[in-house]
Order: sequence, then C-alpha cells, then structure tokens
Amino acid sequence: MIKFEFSKIKVLDFNNQFASDEQCMAFLANEKWKEGYICKKCGNDNYCSGKTPHSRRCTKCKHDESATAHTMFHRCKIPVHEAFKIAYEVCSLPDISIANLSEKLKIRHMTCWKLKNKIMECLEESRKSEVRSQKSEIRN
Repeated sequence: MIKFEFSKIKVLDFNNQFASDEQCMAFLANEKWKEGYICKKCGNDNYCSGKTPHSRRCTKCKHDESATAHTMFHRCKIPVHEAFKIAYEVCSLPDISIANLSEKLKIRHMTCWKLKNKIMECLEESRKSEVRSQKSEIRN
C-alpha cells in the first residue's frame, strides 16, 4: 500500500514535484515498488518493462501492471497530474466542498466528487489500518 502524506508538502514544492503526468507516474511507480515487485497474479518477483511507461510485466505469466493499478488513481479518467491536485487539496483541506474544489481546479463537479470520495475512503482505510496495527503492537 502506497502511503504518502500530501498534506506535508508545501504548495510550491507540490507544483514543482507533480507538474506533469510523467512526474506523477514516476512517483507512483517508485512508491509502489520501492520494496520490490511481486506479480499480483502469480507471485513472481522478476519483471521487465511493460507496454506503457512506468508499468512492469511479469517475466513468468506476462501480466502487465501499471503504476496506477491497485491505487486510488486506478481507472482515473482525468490526467494523473490533475488527480494528484485533487488528492493534494483533499488531504490538505479534508472539509473542502466539492464546489470549491471544482472551481479552484477547473475540473468538472462530478469528477471532483467521485475522486474526493475515493480519496476519503483511502484515508479512512489508512486510519483503520493504523489503529489495527497499534492494537496488535499493544497486545504483543
């Protein structure tokens, strides 16, 4: 699970670090596979470059996995750098309204609504996971 806190980055640093789809995809690939690649289908840990930039292809079963697969950016219909902007705004200001988000980023209202809900679900799941791991540490 990729765990990165957008809210800890200053706006200018964010805009420089995630200005293009290429930068965002490179970041996702580095974070996703920083502990090594393991094929989701067969468990193999050997790979080669996939069909698209920043994707990986299993050398055993030939399954191709993009950097966005199994992340909150999976099947995102807008450019990844735009989705990163929404994630940054939502993580920085969780109570931001959909209307304000849409107006600020010049992205359709429904797109902002869908992605904000996805982001909020991920944040909630992350919090629950942290609580579970803290409880298991206390027991041990």
